[in-house]
Amino acid sequence: MTSVDDLLSLLVLDPTSENEFVGFSKTIGSPNVFGGQVLAQAVNAACRTMTRNRVLHSLHAYFLERGDLEIPIHYKVTVLRDGGSFSVRRVTASQQDKVIFILAASFHKSEEGYSHQIEMKSGLKQPEDLLSWTDILRKYKNFLPENIKTFFEIQRPIDFKPTVIANPMKREDLPPFNDVWFRLKGDVKHLDLPTKQQILTYISDYNILVSAFNPHASTAHWGNTQTASLDHSMWFFRDFDFEDWLLFSMESPNTHGARGFARGHIFSREGKLVASVAQEGLMRPKTNT
Repeated sequence: MTSVDDLLSLLVLDPTSENEFVGFSKTIGSPNVFGGQVLAQAVNAACRTMTRNRVLHSLHAYFLERGDLEIPIHYKVTVLRDGGSFSVRRVTASQQDKVIFILAASFHKSEEGYSHQIEMKSGLKQPEDLLSWTDILRKYKNFLPENIKTFFEIQRPIDFKPTVIANPMKREDLPPFNDVWFRLKGDVKHLDLPTKQQILTYISDYNILVSAFNPHASTAHWGNTQTASLDHSMWFFRDFDFEDWLLFSMESPNTHGARGFARGHIFSREGKLVASVAQEGLMRPKTNT
């Protein structure tokens, strides 16, 4: 995938009945289905059953089984509620009759009310002054570990620019924070809000567990740790666009018992809070398995 159109061809599902859909998978470098893909496809399925002009405001999901990249994923939507202000959908994803994922999504009608938000971090480098993953690969290809080099070589419809580049050869513990600018590749002017939210859901599963690894970077890394997304929650606050860079600012309050918890906020470059994310992931040292 090299552009937003390629990404949408993956996320927009094929209907098989009124409330059932089927989707397919593309790898992002893992041997299993990317969690962000299943999240975004499930949101696409839920949105397709909405008959009122309501906007997604929150989702809560659990990853139950590893997804097989070669097998189609079937999504079944259950209408739980269509009230005066809110609509709720449950989405079940399965492969060969085995449930691999469940999601609850809530939609809200447009209303006026109070408004405030936290501030975006100040003093961060702007994306124009940073290297993208592609730039890092080009500049440091001969020095990167093979697994990281292979990951960076995969074509993606998103540019990522971390504000700090950690040296993977220098094993040292780091603060439990991670800030990454990102932007879509291709023409984004035609995207409506539900589509933008589905894409943002896809992107939200990138990078977030890095903040949980940072305090243990002297001993833990992706090569010696079994990882998997366990659950994922997201709250959408304001409309936004992908024509400029967005910032995903992440932190990890806790790791314990082979699980890491991370949360983050997504801002526009101007500092508008677009969405918040929380995730717990498996972080199991392979020597303990």
